Amino acid sequence: MSLDPQTKALLDYLASLGTPPLETLTPELARKAFQLPQGEIEAVGRVEDRKIPGPEGEIPVRVYYPKEAQPSYPALVYFHGGGWMVGNIETHDNICRALTNLANCVTISVDYRLAPEHKFPAAVYDCYAAVEYVSEHAAEFQVDPVRIAVGGDSAGGNLAAVISNLAKDKQKPAVCFQLLLYPATNIWGEPSPSMLDNAEGYFLTRGTMEWFLNCYSNGEEEDKGNPLLAPIHYENFSGLPPALVITAEYDPLRDEGELYARKLEEAGVKVELVRYDGTIHGFMSMASVISLGKSALEKSGHALKEVFYLAKSPIK
Repeated sequence: MSLDPQTKALLDYLASLGTPPLETLTPELARKAFQLPQGEIEAVGRVEDRKIPGPEGEIPVRVYYPKEAQPSYPALVYFHGGGWMVGNIETHDNICRALTNLANCVTISVDYRLAPEHKFPAAVYDCYAAVEYVSEHAAEFQVDPVRIAVGGDSAGGNLAAVISNLAKDKQKPAVCFQLLLYPATNIWGEPSPSMLDNAEGYFLTRGTMEWFLNCYSNGEEEDKGNPLLAPIHYENFSGLPPALVITAEYDPLRDEGELYARKLEEAGVKVELVRYDGTIHGFMSMASVISLGKSALEKSGHALKEVFYLAKSPIK
């Protein structure tokens, strides 16, 4: 279908700014240029900025509590997008606030180490350590340890998929659900139709995605088949937690996200795949100006709430 009018208006506005492509900037300047429309700050119960132990020093996290007081809550450990390079807790504050309220859960947003200063697999190790810490110290967060989900968008969706697989392989911690929002899953593969068709003009470009990958990876041949980098390469998807996979029609990453969902389904994993037509990569971060983003957040919150409050023990 044609571009959603709100999405088109945003793309026209962004084009009018004349911001150079991120891949033409230094990482420092790219981080400053990476701004997403946040809109009004949504109130939650309370917010705490904390630091937890990580593999190479402390990891900053932001913890969001819902308005409704409870002795303990389910938890979503969230990994922000930004190509493993340019996002942070602040750029994804709006998504985390919305999901906290919609799912009535504690959301722990992880400020993992960024490339190129910290190459793959630094982000993977930080994210796994964060989920493990939350599980082992659940009481500190008022969290029920058998109701912990992982989620993320774009590069964060990549990390959420990888952590779900790692947790299965290591048999800890228990992950009850994975929320994969337009995830990068097949980043070393041949360019998909969506990567070619949406290479330019739809917010995320093929050139920017290639730059992200080159900065994140080590440039080694063995990286290309490493499932910790591209989770599509896992050999066995059975036994993974159920998933919601959200994609966007005009997203270069659309096809690889949908391929990942099909592989989960073929392995017997309960998965729901929802494509939002007419919109672009990152649209859920732009929910203040793109109504489809708000709808996708509501869908995500409903899916989380259903798992959190209908399942009182880990889902196998």
